[in-house]
Amino acid sequence: MPRLLLAFLSLPVLAVAALALALAFGGPAEPGAMASINNPFRSVDFSRLPRSSGFQARDGARLAYRAYPPAPGPALGGVVLVHGSSASSASMHVLAQALAAAGHAVYALDVRGHGESGTRGRIAYVGQLEDDLEDFLGAVRPPRPLTLAGFSSGGGFALRFASGPRQQLFDRYLLLSPYLGPDAPTSRRDGGGWVKVGVPRLVALALLNAAGVRAFNDLPVLRFALDPRSRSILTPQYSFSLMADFGAPRDYRAAIRAAGRPMRLVAGQDDELIITSRFQEVFRAEGKEVPVTLVPGIGHIPLILAPEAVAAVVQQAHDQPSQAPGS
Repeated sequence: MPRLLLAFLSLPVLAVAALALALAFGGPAEPGAMASINNPFRSVDFSRLPRSSGFQARDGARLAYRAYPPAPGPALGGVVLVHGSSASSASMHVLAQALAAAGHAVYALDVRGHGESGTRGRIAYVGQLEDDLEDFLGAVRPPRPLTLAGFSSGGGFALRFASGPRQQLFDRYLLLSPYLGPDAPTSRRDGGGWVKVGVPRLVALALLNAAGVRAFNDLPVLRFALDPRSRSILTPQYSFSLMADFGAPRDYRAAIRAAGRPMRLVAGQDDELIITSRFQEVFRAEGKEVPVTLVPGIGHIPLILAPEAVAAVVQQAHDQPSQAPGS
């Protein structure tokens, strides 16, 4: 009996020890550099990249964005661009130029935790990115109709915003090869080699957050497959809070059902990170007939760089429906 009692009393101690070990040593490994993500940007002409502008968020922080005025003539509306994981506003430069040349007023954001916005790889709390986006709209006031266009993890974040209580701040949404989360049938394991996850630490932090403990949410749980050159200028890792906020909600199916504004999706047929052929079925399963355009011969990064892919995105930005499909 004393042995049973001792074993029972030791369980909480063992649980605490396991959590501590997971937090201390269960972080993400360093992935090998992924050439198909790192290399395409080296041929981009950044000579006409606009200087960053800033706006003040509600916590007093200065957050950065780049503005691209529309071609001469009345603006067709505004487009807010959200970059992918580890990136910055500069990664959206080619697409932003094309949208501006087509008559849109374009704004490419440095999402907090990236580029010139805040501390790279970290945010203060889950939900801060949504607050930042609302603050950007209030400070800059882009012209309407207004489109939120997000790429990759930024596309998942666009879905997050489109499904939330502030979805009507945008008139329409454009998802560019959106990452819907690890459980989605569109997602390849480890993002096709792009990301390493510190699973023990992630599980430990999820348990602590469920218990209301958020003191360790700055610990990194994701690392990206950047080469040394890119690692010095981009965001090589994400904290738990940034990972949890910058992407689709965990229940992406409920998010699709909750999205009430017009939405379209564009992706490359040969995307090496995402199984793009399954997007249509994922949205249709939730009762949403979202138009999906798959561009032949296009991989993940070329979706925002290759002329034929950029032209397809611009076309969908022009042709957004006035009513939400399937709603």
